[in-house]
Formats: sequence, C-alpha cells, structure tokens
Amino acid sequence: MEPEKLEYFRGILQEEMRMLLEEAGKTVSEMTADNMNFPDPTDRATQESDRNFELRIRDRERKLINKIKEALERIDDGTFGICELCGEEISEGRLKARAVTTLCIDCKIEEERKEKFR
Repeated sequence: MEPEKLEYFRGILQEEMRMLLEEAGKTVSEMTADNMNFPDPTDRATQESDRNFELRIRDRERKLINKIKEALERIDDGTFGICELCGEEISEGRLKARAVTTLCIDCKIEEERKEKFR
C-alpha cells in the first residue's frame, strides 16, 4: 500500500482511539463522582442496570482499542491491508469501512458462513 494511504489510515485509527479513550475517561470520572444512594429499590436497580450497560459498552470499546493498536502495529510492520487468510490485498473500501479488519471481504464471508453452521 502507498505510504500516503497508510498515513491516512493511521490518522483514522489514531483519531478513533483518541475518541474511545476520551469516552472511557468520562465514564470513569462519572462513575466515581456518581455516589447517589437511592433509597428506592427500583431507582437503585435502574442505576445498577445503567452502570452495567455502560460497562458492557466500555468493554466492547476496550476490545476495539486493542484491535486499533494491532492495526497500527500492522501499519508499522508493513502487513496492514493484507488478508490474514489468503494473503491478498484488502480493498480500500473495506478498510475505510472497518480499518481494523484483518480479512478481505471474501474470506470474511466464508468465515461467517462457517460460523453459521457451527
């Protein structure tokens, strides 16, 4: 892949990571500052449910941050944009849609088809 395109994708990945880390920081500060103790059991249950939902979202984002770090490493080592299974180039459109992808569209479709039958 051309160096300009690699830098384009590096910028996208770094910006996405910055936004995810910013949101994670907000969540931590909100949860530590939110010391409201509701006397009503329903209100407490709602608060707990909201916290659990927020933590599930942040866990998914944590996993995405790890994928972003791996994609940045692939840019550095020259393997970014190459399918892990078939070794072909991943289309630029697919990378624009999901820059952390490691599979070309054909291999991803095949992988999902196999998962469906398991």
